Amino acid sequence: MPANRTLLEAFYRLRDGIMPKGTKRRNRAKNILLKYYRIRDKLPRWAQTDSHITPSDTVSGNGNDYVPLRTEDPVETTIKLIAFYLPQFHPIPENDKWWGKGFTEWINVTRATPQFKGHYQPRLPGELGFYDLRIPEIMERQVELARLYGLSGFCFYYYWFGRKKLLDMPLNQFLSNKKLDLGFCLCWANENWTRRWDGYEQDILISQKHSPEDDLAFIKEISLIFKDKRYIRVDGKPLLIVYRPSLLPDPEATAKRWRDYCHTNGIGDIYLAMTFSFDMMDPSEIGFDAAIEFPPNNQPAPQISKNMKILNKDFKGIIYDYRYYVRASRNYKKPDYTLYRSVMPSWDNEARKPGRGAVFAMSSPDLYKEWLSNAYRYTENTFES
Repeated sequence: MPANRTLLEAFYRLRDGIMPKGTKRRNRAKNILLKYYRIRDKLPRWAQTDSHITPSDTVSGNGNDYVPLRTEDPVETTIKLIAFYLPQFHPIPENDKWWGKGFTEWINVTRATPQFKGHYQPRLPGELGFYDLRIPEIMERQVELARLYGLSGFCFYYYWFGRKKLLDMPLNQFLSNKKLDLGFCLCWANENWTRRWDGYEQDILISQKHSPEDDLAFIKEISLIFKDKRYIRVDGKPLLIVYRPSLLPDPEATAKRWRDYCHTNGIGDIYLAMTFSFDMMDPSEIGFDAAIEFPPNNQPAPQISKNMKILNKDFKGIIYDYRYYVRASRNYKKPDYTLYRSVMPSWDNEARKPGRGAVFAMSSPDLYKEWLSNAYRYTENTFES
């Protein structure tokens, strides 16, 4: 098997009856295969298929959650739809050290189990399978799918820790492949990395090193990316998103340093946006241009845990009502600052926090469609271009 083939490819070959070469690789693939079937066999009969189609009687909503792949021409839209892009679907040495050899988000995905009746877990992948972002064809197909469904771009989470970058291989791969004709931008995930998943939030794996010097090093690094013709701009300005600006010692001073650097070095002005992940404020108070919703954060939905039939007697998570967001989207209020609406088809972090997850139940494609349609109309009515 060529060096760039992954263990997951060996898994799929083994599942399809093709034995991978190499005893060690074959044995590891067997272990994954056995774990896969052990998980699958614990699920209700409807989930014991490789297509992982959700049944009509789940709390995800009325009707089947599976939607066939679109066969028509790509969707054309008058607004830009941007999807946040998590790049943690390939191994890196740091995650090997912190979480175990070969760790990716797929490790979390496969260990999730239903916590209540109708709980759609594990959420196993569809067309692309347990993909590895080191394989260039994966991102090429992701771009094809994005364009097919009307997306204008990916917003890559950018992991920078005082000049140390993590999980940047997918972005670098995107930058080097000019055939990927999709817009993109960056969201600096400027938090410390901790063992939050294991409940040890104070156990820091790698920390941020915020300082005036780091501000300049950061903008110098990413300003080169702004020059890519595919980079998303707002009113001609490169869009830079910061996940939690309140973690910066002086976010307004940081914004000024970034703008001054870009003006001095031929970039021109930049468009700074913050997410409403944890912070909620008028972005102009810190020198930013706009805010971006980040559901479900900062949008408290009603809890419905007591209404569900819990399967795991030790379940300590919380179950929320997804329908709250759809109802709220019917009456969007325009704030006094620039706010971009966001949507989510569903949300469930049970995979990262087994038995302790936050689950938004009652979602369905029809409800997501209504929420997306409402956000779309709000955007058309609020912004001139």
